[in-house]
Amino acid sequence: TKLRDRYYIFKELGVGGFGQTFLAKDCDFPGMPWCVVKQLKPQVNEAWMLQTARRLFQDEASVLAQIGSHSQIPQLMAHFEEDHQFYLVQEFIDGTLLSKEFKGNKTWTQQDAIAFLQNVLGVLKFIHSHKVIHRDLKPENIIRRNSDRKLVLIDFGSVKKVTTFQ
Repeated sequence: TKLRDRYYIFKELGVGGFGQTFLAKDCDFPGMPWCVVKQLKPQVNEAWMLQTARRLFQDEASVLAQIGSHSQIPQLMAHFEEDHQFYLVQEFIDGTLLSKEFKGNKTWTQQDAIAFLQNVLGVLKFIHSHKVIHRDLKPENIIRRNSDRKLVLIDFGSVKKVTTFQ
C-alpha cells in the first residue's frame, strides 16, 4: 500500500482504539528513510463529530511540530487527511519499547533507576516548558533508541496544551 503516492506501508506496528501505526518508507525523500505512519480512524457518524476529530488531529499535529525539535521526541514529517481518516508521519525510532525491557525481569540498580529518571525527566521538562502535558506516559510509550540508548517519548495522541501551570 502506498499513501499519497509517497509513503510505502511496510508492516503494521500496532493497533489501538482510534487507529493503527505502520512502519513505512518515504519514497520521495532522499535515501527513502523509514518512518512511522499513524492512521487515526474517527468512528463518527455526524458532521460535527468529524469536525471535532479533525480539530483534535490538527491540535496533535501542531503540538508535535512545536516540540519535535527535541532529540528524544520523534520529529513530525507530515500530516494529512484522506477519506475522513487522518495520518501523521513521524521519524522512525529504531529501538526497543521499555515495556519489552521490563518483561526480561532484570532488576534495576539504583544507578539504572537514577539514569532512567534523569533521561525521562529531561524530556518532560522540555515538553512542559512548551506548556504541553503528555498525559499517557507509560512503558509502551517510551522507546530505548538503539544508537545511543537514550529514551524517546512516543504517542502524543493524548497531549494537552495548557495555558497556565500552577
